[in-house]
Amino acid sequence: MKIGSFVHEGVASYGAKTDEGIIDLASRLPEYPDLLTMLQLDGLAHAEEVVKASTPDFSENDINYLPLIPTNVNCLCAGINYLDHIEETGREKPEFPTLFYKTSQAIVGHGQAIMRPTISHQLDYEGEFALVVGKTGRNIPVENWREYVAGYTIFMDGSIRDFQKRSVDQGKNFYKSSALGPWMTTLNTAPALSEMRISTRLNGNVMQDSCIDLLCFTGADLLSYYSHIMELSPGDIIATGTPGGVGSKRNPQVWMKNGDHIEVSITGLGTLSNTIADEESF
Repeated sequence: MKIGSFVHEGVASYGAKTDEGIIDLASRLPEYPDLLTMLQLDGLAHAEEVVKASTPDFSENDINYLPLIPTNVNCLCAGINYLDHIEETGREKPEFPTLFYKTSQAIVGHGQAIMRPTISHQLDYEGEFALVVGKTGRNIPVENWREYVAGYTIFMDGSIRDFQKRSVDQGKNFYKSSALGPWMTTLNTAPALSEMRISTRLNGNVMQDSCIDLLCFTGADLLSYYSHIMELSPGDIIATGTPGGVGSKRNPQVWMKNGDHIEVSITGLGTLSNTIADEESF
């Protein structure tokens, strides 16, 4: 099942994507008014039953996407975690995962504009595979990771590189600089990780193309490691890092600019697509 958050006729809702259209779940499941509540109350199985028994309410063209979880949740991000990206940065393979946080203000939904700030034009792309936490947990054993994951989604980690040199959290948290969605694909319908590829296209040109298998620390590793630092909660996002091919490491460097179109695709999960707009146009 693919499930996501959106606005339909001015009303925030969430639902499931099918080949025929969108099944609105908020109207059918009042006990779960939004996707976060559904995850918190362990309602995915109930939602799947409803989807199987329902016909679509409207088409995908009738909605405007929100970030997958359109409220404050923890977005935990790993850096320098693909072997090809480690190579292009000239770094050594890390002994432990890295961690930085992405605020909810920095994230927009599929189809929404990503903002290039006035103060810097060094806006770079990072396509990423992400886990959505489905169960509260601390000190989670790596082998038990599936018990705590509701599904997978796509992340575009927009990075303001000159500010990132001042500190990682500065460069990673500019307002509306990143995107998340459009859907969470539940584990029972997602491909095996070994079959999944990730690619990033800028204005139709392939900039990143890699296998999820090239992760230095897997999603399971990150989930377990981060759970020893903090208590993970339903709706938390764990972004696993980006492959090689980022704009800042190209010669000449490539920065996203006003009017550009950025797409991140992952096998079985779909495509996260956004345009870039200068801050003055917001």
